[in-house]
Amino acid sequence: MTLRKVVRDAGFLLPGLATGLAALVAIPLILASGLLVVIGVGVILLPGALTVLHRFAEWQRRRAGRQLGVPTPRIPSATGFVAVLRASATWRDLRWLPVHVLTGVIGALIGLVAVVGPPATVVTMLIWPVLPNASLLGIRATSWPLAVSTGAVQLALVFSLLWWGVPALARWQAKLALSLLSPSAAQLKAAELAERVDELAETRAGALEAHGAELRRIERDLHDGTQAQLVALAIRLGIAEKAAHHDPEMVIRMLQEARDGAEEAMTGLRNVVRTLYPPILADRGLAGAASALGARCAVPTSVTVEELGEVPAAVEAAAYFVVAEALNNVTKHAAATHAFAVLDRVGDELRIEVGDDGVGGIDESKGTGVAGIRHRVAALDGWVSVVSPVGGPTGIQVVLPCGS
Repeated sequence: MTLRKVVRDAGFLLPGLATGLAALVAIPLILASGLLVVIGVGVILLPGALTVLHRFAEWQRRRAGRQLGVPTPRIPSATGFVAVLRASATWRDLRWLPVHVLTGVIGALIGLVAVVGPPATVVTMLIWPVLPNASLLGIRATSWPLAVSTGAVQLALVFSLLWWGVPALARWQAKLALSLLSPSAAQLKAAELAERVDELAETRAGALEAHGAELRRIERDLHDGTQAQLVALAIRLGIAEKAAHHDPEMVIRMLQEARDGAEEAMTGLRNVVRTLYPPILADRGLAGAASALGARCAVPTSVTVEELGEVPAAVEAAAYFVVAEALNNVTKHAAATHAFAVLDRVGDELRIEVGDDGVGGIDESKGTGVAGIRHRVAALDGWVSVVSPVGGPTGIQVVLPCGS
């Protein structure tokens, strides 16, 4: 036990006098707000009163957590009359309020006696002759031997209370506050599941948006490219058919143009297919495909691929497009002299890092391609971290789950 620890524990208890009295005042105010619901005014007053109570209880819960060295994640307050009444935190706060009236005030008074007791005892022992009715241990001091003996016993008692009683009381009070104000294990699990459901709903929405954008891109590529080329091919063949008997030279020219158009259409189709699942992944695997992307990048790029093991096809495709899009950003926006890409497998996670020594300052709202990376990664329940201060360097880290 150290003096600093004793002072800290006393500092935890002493505010309980003010907070306990505040809780005592809050109880009738909250009850009055609840009664006023029947005439309509309480519908406005009660949620506000309970919100203030929640903030007060959250402050006390965080104090208790710091006292015990226990993490206390923030519990957000509900909004709206029905939501506030249905929130489990509201009922925990209400349950804690009358308890704190007793424990806060009593604990503060004991702490005050423990803090003031030693110096007050010493002063009384020294100047008892000039103090009317001076007493120690409840015994009136009438002589120096009596004052010294009773004072010594009283000093030992209050010092023991300060040195051992105050820390024990502070710890008990902090544990009590946490037990009353913290959600149970079942409530924590339910909140975690609810948060996970919200996250999955957001991820699903992002995946659907990315899927829709991908379908629109494929449709646009087929409509504006391959379809237009096939229409032109059909027109040339029709012209050649009509000119077959009277202009053989035109027929030859039309057939040559039709052959060129067919080759262009085939190239366009191959490009579309390549965007769905790049053939290079099937031919050379993710390591070879990533190395090829680095070799083709206009900015000198070093690619490092560690042992990846067996990676699902969907994860391979996502990783390929992450590297491709990130290096495309480097070429278009970074003004970099060097870039790098690192792919590694850690347990059931495929980790990708792409960076450059360029100007930095990525602004995702301006269509830098990072939003597309986020949507593609979110669809596989992965996460993306982008660090790109103005002036550089830029680093994009991606984690893709690839376990069974």
